[in-house]
Amino acid sequence: LLPVCLALAFSLAALGSSHWCEGTRRVAKPLCQDHPGGLGCIHLNRGHGGGRRDDESQAVQYIWETGDDRFIQSRFHVGLWQSCEENLGSAGEKCRSFQSIIPAEEHGLLWLSIGAEILNILLVLTSAVLLGSGVSSQSAGFRWLKVDASVAILTVLAGLLGMVAHMMYTTIFQIAVNLGPEDWKPQTWDYGWSYCLAWGSFALCMAVSVMAVNRYTAARLEFIKKQRVRKGSKHSQHKFPEPKASESVREMEAAPGPAGHALVSASEHLPPNAPGKVSMC
Repeated sequence: LLPVCLALAFSLAALGSSHWCEGTRRVAKPLCQDHPGGLGCIHLNRGHGGGRRDDESQAVQYIWETGDDRFIQSRFHVGLWQSCEENLGSAGEKCRSFQSIIPAEEHGLLWLSIGAEILNILLVLTSAVLLGSGVSSQSAGFRWLKVDASVAILTVLAGLLGMVAHMMYTTIFQIAVNLGPEDWKPQTWDYGWSYCLAWGSFALCMAVSVMAVNRYTAARLEFIKKQRVRKGSKHSQHKFPEPKASESVREMEAAPGPAGHALVSASEHLPPNAPGKVSMC
């Protein structure tokens, strides 16, 4: 139950976050009027009135940085739903829909990926509910066999769906890197912690599936063995009933025989269907 709940938490965190991929973009530095007096800028006023009463529209700013010095690295992160990057003009981030970045023909693939992720979460949630109900009721016997079999099937399906969804998203992001808008294309990128959580959920689902199969196999073999033992004990008791002390009575009869010998007849406890008596000479 613990790894199933952990896989569910990983999947939910990955679905709702926007750190599947992270990287940097090459962005032009803001103009001098946005940061007056900054490095590489000269601020001059052409007015002669003096002081703060000068019209700011008369200000002239110069920047002498050229080449790569005119650009800075802006960090960004992308998820299933949106792409966010640093806002150079102010604090915080500016975000836009990830669907608006990818080409239009890839929108269907993106929704397939999102649908597979949601179905993966539903399957893992169902497995957690089954295991939780079994633990709370403390049931035993064949019902636990059904629970283990169901959990094994559900978790392996969830893991496979998650794997397909992650691979589809990776393909979509690489297409966006190559064919996306010029004002978004990253210079460097790598996978983020949300992507790691998604694959961690896949690994946990596969591990739970293997554990459930092992539990089912062991419990099934033990269940069959107990049934055979019970059937064997019932069969032996029916075939060989234990004699009662009151019925274990021996009767002996003596009859005259030839040559002075005595014929002795003994009747002991016999099975109910055994006819006749046992005679000894």
